[in-house]
Amino acid sequence: MNIILVSSHLVKAKALTFTRRHFVLLFGALFLVVVLMVLGLNYLSLRYVDKIDSPSLRSFVMSVQQEDYEKNQQYMRDNLNAMAIKMGQMQAQLLRLDSVGERLAELSGIEPQEFLFNQMPGQGGALSTLPLQDISFGEFDDKVQHLSRTIDDRMSKLETLDSLIRQDRLKKKMQPSLMPVNVKWYSSSFGARIDPFTGKKAYHDGVDFVAEFGAPIIAAAGGVVVYSDLHPEYGNMIAVDHGNNLVSRYAHASKRLVKLGQVVMQGEKIAEVGNTGRSTGPHLHFEVRHKGLPQNPLRFLKKSD
Repeated sequence: MNIILVSSHLVKAKALTFTRRHFVLLFGALFLVVVLMVLGLNYLSLRYVDKIDSPSLRSFVMSVQQEDYEKNQQYMRDNLNAMAIKMGQMQAQLLRLDSVGERLAELSGIEPQEFLFNQMPGQGGALSTLPLQDISFGEFDDKVQHLSRTIDDRMSKLETLDSLIRQDRLKKKMQPSLMPVNVKWYSSSFGARIDPFTGKKAYHDGVDFVAEFGAPIIAAAGGVVVYSDLHPEYGNMIAVDHGNNLVSRYAHASKRLVKLGQVVMQGEKIAEVGNTGRSTGPHLHFEVRHKGLPQNPLRFLKKSD
């Protein structure tokens, strides 16, 4: 762009040439001047607002300040409300963590006083020698978000662990590991022995526990009663299916207390010791079979120790 200057004081006309670069610099300078003026006026209005004599100008400045103040207040309220909602969610998550923690402690056999879930852990220490700094709102929000993600992660892991422990305990309860009678010794072991009736070598499919007549017989594990009847050799016999192809048998009872198809729990009384069937005296013949094959019951009963 060319500008020609003509004056009576000039011998000849002068031409000024403006390029795009000159225009950019000119507009940049004008913009900087405007910004500096706005900042200056803002400073002066804040610094000397109490000395302004003009009521209209004072009212204008005060309205601008009031508007900025209300905007800041609204921003703070919105952020505080969001933080309050987040804190409420975290408190609910912590309550769930405490509940899962107490349940895990109970399942693991840990004494309750070792983990006080209803109390804040103690903290302390010497005053830091480094300069103390106030935490900014942004830093505080970042820490809250990080803590929330950490709580979610721990909750997921604890709930998985809780499920695994419960499954393991359920699996153990479904194995015939509880002593079927309250005695300390047995009269005849599993395997080869001398038959008490024939005097010849024979194979014994279970373990005989000597007990008083009428002593309670309990289910070594939970399951479903698949046999409850009088057997020609076992006398009054009960068989309980524990799942996983495991069945326990209780023979020579004087009285049967459960029926076919009944669900029994581990430790539930199912019969009373007797001398029925092929028996030389009051005792309990106890068997454990896996897929129909006899197993040594002591292998299972020792797991309760």
